[in-house]
Amino acid sequence: MRRLFALILVFSMWFGFSLATAPAALADFSALTPCSKSAAFQQRLSTEVDGYTTRLAKFTPGSAPAKYLAGKIDATKARFAKYADSSLLCGDDGLPHLISDGRWSHAGEFLIPSVLFLFITGWIGWVGRDYLRAVRKSDDATGKEIVLDVPLAVKFMLTGFIWPLAALKEFASGELLAPEKEVTVSPR
Repeated sequence: MRRLFALILVFSMWFGFSLATAPAALADFSALTPCSKSAAFQQRLSTEVDGYTTRLAKFTPGSAPAKYLAGKIDATKARFAKYADSSLLCGDDGLPHLISDGRWSHAGEFLIPSVLFLFITGWIGWVGRDYLRAVRKSDDATGKEIVLDVPLAVKFMLTGFIWPLAALKEFASGELLAPEKEVTVSPR
């Protein structure tokens, strides 16, 4: 009877919440302007370039510091040109603001970097897991955990980029998850 009551409660709550959903809240961009049209963005560019130019005047032309500062000026102009050519929106501070509210028009600002982050962290974790599982079988397992066996680690690093497929394969075969009897449970 309790299970039936719990099941009825779950379904009623599920249908109740699914019918009474609030509309999606989207960010208001009225204070943001495209970076190419933002006066504060152009002011920030000129301030940064002027700072490098002032420092550049203190060095003799052709010297190593002068070449470095000239490179910094070119890199700054290129960076600001990329921001101006993109769909990024700038605020009153002249800085680009990333929009991550779910709109597909701004997906590249957040979605691509976050997916890359998750892929790279998964890669690192998968390679570390495989390395530890391989080292566990050796005679000097503790020593190889402290001082890495570089050739073995590189081997796992080079094959680790396919970790999502390997994880799916291991999940389907049941190798990814530990059996219930191997999981320790608190005595409470």
